Amino acid sequence: MTTEFNKQLIKALCGSVVLTLAACSSPQKAPASADVAVSNSAVANAVSAGAADLAPMELMAAREKMMRANQALAAKDYALARELSAQAEVDAKLAQSKSTSAKANAAADALNADLRLLRVEVERANRPQ
Repeated sequence: MTTEFNKQLIKALCGSVVLTLAACSSPQKAPASADVAVSNSAVANAVSAGAADLAPMELMAAREKMMRANQALAAKDYALARELSAQAEVDAKLAQSKSTSAKANAAADALNADLRLLRVEVERANRPQ
């Protein structure tokens, strides 16, 4: 019965060693360089979409979080760097969406103004003289 107990003990120890090694190799401890790079790209896309003029608050929040994410990355606080870069990416996408929406609304307003002018011209042309 002692050998059976020893076998179970060895299996339990091996299992705990495997779990410990898996926890140590967690992606939270790996550098967050890729996450920060993706967020930097999202901020750049927002800037190119005109967010600096059309969604400045959201862009400023994204840039501030990117700065803090880069600082956390330099300090090897990878979990914080990941969290901040994810938040920065969301802020940048919001800024990009707001600026795209503002441009679309401006284009729709211009189109509506052109249509009103066209209706006036058509009515004027169809009036009896």
